[in-house]
Parts: sequence; C-alpha cells; structure tokens
Amino acid sequence: MSDVGKILMGVGLALVVLGALVWLGGKLNLPLGRLPGDIRIDRPGFKFYFPLATCLLISVVLTAIAWLLRRR
Repeated sequence: MSDVGKILMGVGLALVVLGALVWLGGKLNLPLGRLPGDIRIDRPGFKFYFPLATCLLISVVLTAIAWLLRRR
C-alpha cells in the first residue's frame, strides 16, 4: 500500500472514531469541556472559559495517534 493510501486509511479511521464519540457523547455523558483543569470564571457581566485540561487531553490523544501512524 502506498503512503497516500495509509494516510487516507488513518484519516478515515480517525473520522469514524471522532464521529462515534460525537454521536455517543450525549448518551455517555463524556466530561470533555468540564474536566478539573478547565478554567471557568463567571462574574456579573463577564464570562471567561478556557478548556486547558481538555486541550491537553486531546493533544495527547492526537499525538499518540500520529506516533502510531508514523511507526508503520
């Protein structure tokens, strides 16, 4: 299989997994966006939200997937 084929298979698999998580996300009650490290400041007239822990978790997962795809 050519390199382009491997990349397309990896992207397709990632999209299937992402689609399944989004589809089941409401049913499974995933805590993405509400993790303990997410920063949320609610004050009268001011709201600030930065999902730091969620960003870090997504980064680790995507890095692991990229590392696995590169190994082959």
